Amino acid sequence: MRLAPLLLSLACLVTWADDSLNDGPYVIHQGQTIEAAWVCQGQVQRLPVQSDRKLAIPCGELKGLALNRSNPVAPDIQPQPQRWAALSDIHGQAGIFQTLLKAQGVIDGMGNWAWGKGVLVIAGDIFDRGPTVNEALWQVYQLEQQARAAGGAVHFVLGNHEAMVLRGDLRYIHPRYQAVAQLLGRSYDQLYGRDTELGQWLRNRATVLKLGDTVFLHGGLHPELAQAAIDLKHINQRFRERLGASKAELAQDPEASYLMGSKGPLWYRGYFLPERATLADVDALLDRLGARRIVVGHTTQRELVSLYGGRVIGVDAGIKDGERGELLLWQDGKLWRGTMDGRRSELAAGEDSGGVLPGQE
Repeated sequence: MRLAPLLLSLACLVTWADDSLNDGPYVIHQGQTIEAAWVCQGQVQRLPVQSDRKLAIPCGELKGLALNRSNPVAPDIQPQPQRWAALSDIHGQAGIFQTLLKAQGVIDGMGNWAWGKGVLVIAGDIFDRGPTVNEALWQVYQLEQQARAAGGAVHFVLGNHEAMVLRGDLRYIHPRYQAVAQLLGRSYDQLYGRDTELGQWLRNRATVLKLGDTVFLHGGLHPELAQAAIDLKHINQRFRERLGASKAELAQDPEASYLMGSKGPLWYRGYFLPERATLADVDALLDRLGARRIVVGHTTQRELVSLYGGRVIGVDAGIKDGERGELLLWQDGKLWRGTMDGRRSELAAGEDSGGVLPGQE
């Protein structure tokens, strides 16, 4: 019985490790030099990055890539913007991600930032499952640059699959990336190691972000956290310190073990699944946070969902399936549901108060 999965994995590897495989870049810092590794038509190309930090693009669809001069620590708290949008759980579906942003006017037809001073938040899980993880990461990296230049912002807060990959848990990577890692001579997690550009960028992201009156994260905040002041800066710093740590290492650090465990911000599902948090629990969290709502991903729904009278919004609308996606938008004091056909409809608060949701009976 164990032989079948192995044979399937090897078959997938052969399928991707042929002359049609294009992927990259994987930018590696080597002392004072920087190298960009690519796989083009199944062959490895290693190109030096010049002092202008612009990348030559030998294959693939990415265009106009340039490296940041530095990758500073992402903010914990930001003021209320003119407008914001949020989604989550891209899971290697760069095409759906781009189609959705184009349909809602966040990017233009060429894939460039078109939303001025607006703010886009990706609530975790770009990694795993799908075949275009690296493309999606570079899209977000580049949009962050473009938005900043236009007076807006892009914030990527980490999800549980980022934490899994960075500690070497590779159970959910697409077979394409098994082939890429083999060709480049590094394990997949090492392609995002501390000596790589995206690895450095990822390790400086936040895990929880407060944007005006809204808190964004991947899984959720457990009601237990409302028993004391919630220090977002401390939570984010603890995640940065312990990203990549093994379970054995975390076991020696009770606070980090709790934060990175099932009750922590990356994994908690208690807004959706039994035993659900109560309305009083959510109100206590919001009071501690000084916020109006919490926006999360992680628990997949058919569409955006508003819970607890609009106090919790779930934005994992199934992009990972590669067929659909939705975008939550806030503008002029109202929340909107944006779909891939360009339509928007106002997102109703709903009457949920923490009981059993439809489908859970």
